[in-house]
Amino acid sequence: MPGVGLIFWTSIIFIILLLILGKVAWKPINKMINNRNQSIEDALNMAEKAREEMKQLKAGNEQIMIEARIERDNILKEARKLKEQIVAEAKQEAGKEVEKLKKNASMEIAAQKAAAVEEIRNQVLDLSILVAEKVIRREVKDKKDNQVLVDDILKDVKFN
Repeated sequence: MPGVGLIFWTSIIFIILLLILGKVAWKPINKMINNRNQSIEDALNMAEKAREEMKQLKAGNEQIMIEARIERDNILKEARKLKEQIVAEAKQEAGKEVEKLKKNASMEIAAQKAAAVEEIRNQVLDLSILVAEKVIRREVKDKKDNQVLVDDILKDVKFN
């Protein structure tokens, strides 16, 4: 067992060391521990803020997605409407073109009909001249017989 003097002087040196450490070392150690606690608390607060910001960003992103879907639907609706309008206009233009082609065809038919009638008239005229030649060649006894023959031929041939 150690002696009383050793225990006494060890205790006194220990108390002096505690006082010196209390004055010199405990304050900086306590300050470092408090600073560390504060930095950990600040980091936790920042992490909580970041989590809240992420929630807000996620909600914002969801709102943006909803708006984008609505805009996409509106664009598609407008595109369908425009397509229907273009198709309707194309049908209307096609109808106008068909009417124009029908009108042109009718005019062409009328022109060819007129040309055919003109050709028939020319053939009738040629036929009339041929008949007249035959009448002249044939010596008819009097003028009255010639007139009756020409009138009969003209009655048989219609100009329209």
